Amino acid sequence: MIWLDTEEISFPDPELHHPDSGLMAIGGDLRPERLWFAYQTGLFPWYNEEEEILWWCPDPRFVLFPDEIKISKSMKKILRDEVFEFTENKCFEEVIRNCKTAERKGQDGTWINEDLIESFVKLHHYGKAKSFEAWQNGVLVGGFYGVQVGNVFCGESMFSKVSNASKATFIHFTEHYQKEWQLIDCQIYSEHLESLGARMISKKDYLTILKQQKP
Repeated sequence: MIWLDTEEISFPDPELHHPDSGLMAIGGDLRPERLWFAYQTGLFPWYNEEEEILWWCPDPRFVLFPDEIKISKSMKKILRDEVFEFTENKCFEEVIRNCKTAERKGQDGTWINEDLIESFVKLHHYGKAKSFEAWQNGVLVGGFYGVQVGNVFCGESMFSKVSNASKATFIHFTEHYQKEWQLIDCQIYSEHLESLGARMISKKDYLTILKQQKP
């Protein structure tokens, strides 16, 4: 296993390093400069709070091509009826904190801790991380956030306080950015995102697309 130095910002090359689990390295830190370099390299952090930081680049990679998004009749009606008001980058920290506390089926906790929040908020201030929000009657009810590397949007997490809020937000902005976002990186399989059109591609194909980007 490759252990990272807390002083030097570096990662193993995911094109050369092929662990079966997708776990590329352990350790390092969560300063925004390292996070930004990780996403440019094709890696992301995912770990339990009491553990060392774990850095992943799974093979295959779960992604969504915006022009392949699937929208059900019920979701089309929700969007048409303007059930939600949508905004971008209105309350980044509030979105990530709601993602931290959201209950998730089959999970006891969350990988989003205070160190991660602090670094992502800094990335947001640098213009590298974005949030997308859904509102009802002036109340934040859903949204998601992630990191943008060129035309690749690396989705991190989403939350809903009312039914369909995060799904509607995701569909709205995927359609809105369909010409700009070449790919949405969903990282790891979820049934929810598969229903919206996400699918597996090889790590090689993902890294090829990522290398074409100009951050």
